[in-house]
Amino acid sequence: MTIIKISDKIRLASKHSPDHRTVVEVGPHRVGGEQVVVIAGPCSVESRDQLIETARIAKEAGCHMLRGGAFKPRTLPYSFQGLGEEGLKILAEAREETRLPVVTEVLAPSDVELVESYADVLQIGARNMQNYPLLRRVGSSEKPVLLKRGMAATMEEWLGCAEYILNEGNQRVILCERGVRGFSKVTRNTLDVSAVPMIHQSSHLPVVIDPSHGTGVRSLVAPMALAGVAAGADGVMVEVHPRPEEALSDGDQSLRPPELTELMNQIRKVANAVGRSV
Repeated sequence: MTIIKISDKIRLASKHSPDHRTVVEVGPHRVGGEQVVVIAGPCSVESRDQLIETARIAKEAGCHMLRGGAFKPRTLPYSFQGLGEEGLKILAEAREETRLPVVTEVLAPSDVELVESYADVLQIGARNMQNYPLLRRVGSSEKPVLLKRGMAATMEEWLGCAEYILNEGNQRVILCERGVRGFSKVTRNTLDVSAVPMIHQSSHLPVVIDPSHGTGVRSLVAPMALAGVAAGADGVMVEVHPRPEEALSDGDQSLRPPELTELMNQIRKVANAVGRSV
């Protein structure tokens, strides 16, 4: 594999040899290894019943981790902002029942201690990619960090933010491509599938793909998830809801339970075709 140099200033996140790969362990799963890891769950933790039901759906479908927002940064202050610590408690309860590690977002340095006491993976959302105090704080955490690409971030900016985390000593960083702002009014974002092989040629860090935010359109989630796996993604993050029409956030891009089951079957086929497993 050719190594593509992004910047000489990015030292810790850069790949230094073709076989230089970081594998991040989350519970029994290894992100960046042979397995393609699937992270699924609702955009927001809305209630105990909704989250537990969704966690059971994800477990039954064969997913490996559970996602769900307890703290939600929204475009407008009037939108549902999440349940806060109560949402974290519900996520922990769902993990206890299903044994699925929990991925959830942290918004501020002051929240990290609370969130890491419940979560298995700390997510840095697109809006916070360049929140440098937050990056430094999660860099001192012992929990893995899933760093989403900013809405208009270049590869250099994205890896530069990973550098902040790595520089503080936390080597367990997972990158997440979730689409960038484009010209289309049909999709929410433009999912940059080329980011997957580009990251693998320039960085040793694992990369997962988020086709839910990358498209914002339920019918496009599966095709783009499969494209990401074919391109070499180490994992897929998708939103699923038992009743998307009732979702308090992102219902239009959330898969229905049967659609998640079918997607898992398709991911297995594509992963096998490129020499990987699910």
